[in-house]
Amino acid sequence: MNFTRWSARLPGTQRRAARGTGSSVPAARGEYAQQREQPTPEAPEAEAPEAPEAAVPALEDFSVRELLGRLPGLVALAYGPEHRIAYVNEAYAAAFGPRTAGATVADTCPEAEELGLLPLMDQVLRSGKPRTVKSRRTRHGGSYTVTCLPVDSPTLKGGGVLVHAADVTDHAEAAERLRTSERRHRETAVTLQRSLLPQELEQPDDLRIAATYQPGGTDAAVGGDWYDVITLGAGRTALVIGDVMGRGVRAAAVMGQLRTAVRAYARLDLPPHEVLQLLDGLAAEIDASQIATCVYAIHDPNEGKLVYASAGHLPILVRDEDGTVRRAEDPTGPPLGTGGWLHTSGTIALPPGSTAVLYTDGLVERRREDIDEGVAALARALSGASGTPQVVCDRLLRALGVTADHDDDVAILVVQHPSREGADAELFHNAALDLLGGVEAAPRARAFASGVLSSWRFPVELRDLGVLATSELVGNSLQHGTPPMRLRLRRTDRRLIIEVTDGDEHLPRRRRAETEDEAGRGISIIATIASSWGSRRTPGGGKAVWCEFALRDQTPPSGPGRAGPR
Repeated sequence: MNFTRWSARLPGTQRRAARGTGSSVPAARGEYAQQREQPTPEAPEAEAPEAPEAAVPALEDFSVRELLGRLPGLVALAYGPEHRIAYVNEAYAAAFGPRTAGATVADTCPEAEELGLLPLMDQVLRSGKPRTVKSRRTRHGGSYTVTCLPVDSPTLKGGGVLVHAADVTDHAEAAERLRTSERRHRETAVTLQRSLLPQELEQPDDLRIAATYQPGGTDAAVGGDWYDVITLGAGRTALVIGDVMGRGVRAAAVMGQLRTAVRAYARLDLPPHEVLQLLDGLAAEIDASQIATCVYAIHDPNEGKLVYASAGHLPILVRDEDGTVRRAEDPTGPPLGTGGWLHTSGTIALPPGSTAVLYTDGLVERRREDIDEGVAALARALSGASGTPQVVCDRLLRALGVTADHDDDVAILVVQHPSREGADAELFHNAALDLLGGVEAAPRARAFASGVLSSWRFPVELRDLGVLATSELVGNSLQHGTPPMRLRLRRTDRRLIIEVTDGDEHLPRRRRAETEDEAGRGISIIATIASSWGSRRTPGGGKAVWCEFALRDQTPPSGPGRAGPR
């Protein structure tokens, strides 16, 4: 289509079409001549002049005083190095009162000192750059955000400063209410967290233990870090540390439920991996959205090692007496609450003179740094940390840079297996006897126990009770157990422990024996004469049945004496 020919018929387009030199096809000569001789009826005889556009007002047409006076913000203009007042608007006068022109800000504007404006105005005057301070509070309780701008005018000798203040009192009060609410929420979480942690750690006979919990700084929400020490009987001790991956009261509440469950499962005297297996299922039931890590370890003084299981937690570190630090390796399973995983137990040696450290990630995790680097830094700090367990806790916190403003919770559990010498060592003895079975096993066990207890210089009454307990435990094992059988006696500074192991996994239970029954009274006798008793399955198959007698007012034996087998 020839657009030029069609457009020539529209009003006001003839001359524009005639001037065009583009690529459009020209009209025929005859048609073009006809158009020149006879104008198109639609074309106007003359174009009407266009109406002039309205003039745009310039900023200079307005009065600066009128503009500043009507601003809702507070405006003041000062000039010269002494900051003399040239002008204040109505909002400023309403807020702080009228000001006398020519007076200095320092003499007549107390609000300037309260808001810290005088040094700011000096900086603006010297640098020629604007400065702002946010949410400054006056004596009367108002809060203002103030901006000082340099003013360069020939009429202001020495330059000037325009002060603009915005009243942010409502925002500041709302922010303060929010901070107060968050502070109370945090205090509630900290209180709940601390109340759910052990108020006093149990102290086993063979170990020295200390723990530290430090909540995150004021800007960090409280997490779910926790620890516990549980005496299992027969000299064995369970050590627990965990971390709920959450913040606030909710995480602390989940932590409390997990800690209570661990104590209940520990009373079953199960291996560490079985405790974590039970805890894994419970964690999913408590709150499927919360994930927790945990290490559960058992120390047996007869074995000199820690048997542990880990659910996604950081490795245990052990410092030997010479300063060498070892790290507990696998097995490590996924965190609690994930399900579908069979946990397994591992071991790490804890000989006399060594120190074990269990900790949460807040101690070693840093932003922009791999967590393995943090664990390595902790190992270096532990290698030089000596002293009591509480001293070691404090030194590790300082070495890792944990302060009151730390951005995460930190929990540390330090366990020392002290090496004993001299009179202190005389309070700790072990003696063991393998029992082959047969009718001579019980008399032999009684004679062995009597000789060992006499060599340990126990009073006659306690010695007789110990021999009786040995007889009942061995008799129970001979009747209901299977070989191999072993009798073990252990003396600490606070208790006498008697334990018998055999190859049968059936755990005894206390029951009421009838008058005509000839058997079934052994465990009842043990429960009556001993301070406590219990049983558990052993890792290699079989069971162990034990009882304890508390030692009261026992003093170290005098003289070398004759010690039983160790």
